[in-house]
Amino acid sequence: MMATAAATASRPAANPLGEEEPPQRYRTILLFGAPGSGKGTVGKALGAIPGFYHCACGDVFRTLDLTSPLGKVFVDYSSRGLLVPDDFTVELWKDSIRGMVAARNFVPQRDILVLDGIPRNVAQARTLEDSIAVERIFHLVCSDEKLMFERLRRRALKENRLDDASDEVIRRRWRVYEEESSAVLDYYPDEIIERVDAIGSPVQVLHDILGRILRYQGEPNL
Repeated sequence: MMATAAATASRPAANPLGEEEPPQRYRTILLFGAPGSGKGTVGKALGAIPGFYHCACGDVFRTLDLTSPLGKVFVDYSSRGLLVPDDFTVELWKDSIRGMVAARNFVPQRDILVLDGIPRNVAQARTLEDSIAVERIFHLVCSDEKLMFERLRRRALKENRLDDASDEVIRRRWRVYEEESSAVLDYYPDEIIERVDAIGSPVQVLHDILGRILRYQGEPNL
């Protein structure tokens, strides 16, 4: 049923001018996992492959003018390791995607959308139902908490990230993930969720995910 719905969603609509219109729902792969699990690294690598378009919600936020009203909302929440309010997050994301479609950076009739960092909770997942048709979720699993903290500290130093600024903020982000974001996995059907070991090198993790994408795209009706 999921595959049929996704195929229907990705079919271009008729246009009296003979042009293809964007699908009502974008064919989507979700990258999911705790902070530091490597979602952004894998997403960027996938986005460099023709036929995929990577959108990291965090990157959308970080393009904001931090002195603007919207930017100040982002700084207030992210600096404390908290999730930005759902309505603000979803609307900002939708505006960004519409801009990418208009600029032809993301071509829905050609590209599979690779999402990283959204939906972050069940409320966002429900709100996004009218925009994305989720075909697969790759859950990046890392049982080594110490390794995750080290990754986040290195990223904070390298990228000047407010959301990784201190151990206290990192621990709060982990608690938010465990309490709220992980429930998103229960929202989607088990058969589309793939657990991926995130302990290995980025090349190993990417190789594993690409192999699974090739397998699922080879299944009937996908």
